[in-house]
Amino acid sequence: MHLRSTALAAVAALAFSLGLSGTGAAAEGPAAAPGDVLSSAPTSFHPLPGQPTNTRAWHITYRSTTAKGAPNVVSGTVIVPRDGRTGPRPLVSYAVGTVGLADKCAPSAGFPHGTTAEANLIQQLTLRGWAVAVTDYEGLGTPGDHTYIVGRAEGHAVLDAARAALRLPEAGLAKDSPVGIMGYSQGGHAGGWAAELHDSYAPELNLKGTATGGVPADLLKTADHNNGNIGAGLILMAAIGQNAAYPELRLDSYLNDRGRQLVGFLKNNCVAANTVAGLFKRISDVTVRNPLYEPDWQRVLRASNLGSHAPDRPVYLYHGVIDELIPYAIGQQLRADWCAKGVPVQWHALPLGEHVLGAITESIPAANWLAHRFADEPAGSNC
Repeated sequence: MHLRSTALAAVAALAFSLGLSGTGAAAEGPAAAPGDVLSSAPTSFHPLPGQPTNTRAWHITYRSTTAKGAPNVVSGTVIVPRDGRTGPRPLVSYAVGTVGLADKCAPSAGFPHGTTAEANLIQQLTLRGWAVAVTDYEGLGTPGDHTYIVGRAEGHAVLDAARAALRLPEAGLAKDSPVGIMGYSQGGHAGGWAAELHDSYAPELNLKGTATGGVPADLLKTADHNNGNIGAGLILMAAIGQNAAYPELRLDSYLNDRGRQLVGFLKNNCVAANTVAGLFKRISDVTVRNPLYEPDWQRVLRASNLGSHAPDRPVYLYHGVIDELIPYAIGQQLRADWCAKGVPVQWHALPLGEHVLGAITESIPAANWLAHRFADEPAGSNC
C-alpha cells in the first residue's frame, strides 16, 4: 500500500508540475520547407503565475512533417534571454513530457500564465544564456488530434522547432548556432526520435548532443506494464495518438461505450484529469477487443520504438531504477541498443528515481552535460 501511495503521489506531482497580440505571418505556399516559420506573435514566458523573466518570447507556427511524411503545421514557442548578448548563443530544442491531449494543454498556451508543465526547468536553460525552442507537438494548439507518443511525428516536430527558431529573424540566432535536444518522458521519447532522425531529416542543424530521460522506448512493453496500473490512462492516450497519425487503425471499432466516453474526456482534458480518469483501468474495461493484440496496431506501435537507428551525436541517457510508469529495463535496453551501434552514451541510473523525481533531479546534470557539448569538449561514454 505504501508503494502504491508513493506512486500515486508521484503521478499527482507530475500532473501538477507538468500541469497573442500582433502577428507577422509568412504565406504557407508550396515552397514552404520543414522548419519554415509560417506565423509569429510576441508572447511571454512565465515559469509561475506572474513570475517575471528577463526574456523575449514568440508564439510561432511552423511547417513540419507527419509520421507518414506529409506536410503539416505545428505550433510552439521560441524564448530568448534578454541579456544583451550579441555573439552566437546555443539553442536547446526542448521536448516537454506528457501534458494532455486538448489544445489548452499545449506548452505555448500556459507560458503566458505561468502554468506550463516544465517551465521552471526551461528557465534553468535561459538563465545560462541559451535560447530555447519548445514544440507543442502535432495537434496541440493546431487543428486535429494530438499524435501523442508517435515517434516520427514527435522527432520531426522537435527538429523543425529548432529550424524555426534559427529562421525567426526576431530571435537573432545564427543559422549555425550550436543546438542541443532535451526532453524527459514523452519528451524523452520525442528527443530520442529527434536524435535518431537528425542525420536523415535535419543534417544541417549543428547538433551537439541529446539529453533524454525516462524514455518509453518500447511502447508495447510500457503499455503492458501500465495495464491496470496507475498509468493506465496513458495507454488509451497513446492509442488516441496512434489513431490520429494512422486513422486506418479505426480505434473506435475496438471501444465499448465506456471506452468511447473516456476517449471523449481524454481529448478534452489535460494530464492531471486524464491520469485520474484512467487510474487502474484495464484495457478490457474500455474495449470490446484489445487492439494491442492486432497486427496492424503492433506494427505501428513498434514503428515508434527507439533503438533501431544510431543517433549521429552523443547522448546523455538517464532512467530511474524504481520508475513506476516506464520500467527501468526499457531504459537499459535502449542504452544497450545505442551502445551496440557505437553511439557515445553517457548512462545514468537513478537509484531512488521514481518517474517524476528523475525529471527534476537530473535536469541540472543533463544541462551541464549539454554545456560541455556546446563547449566542444569530448563526450565520454560508459557503454
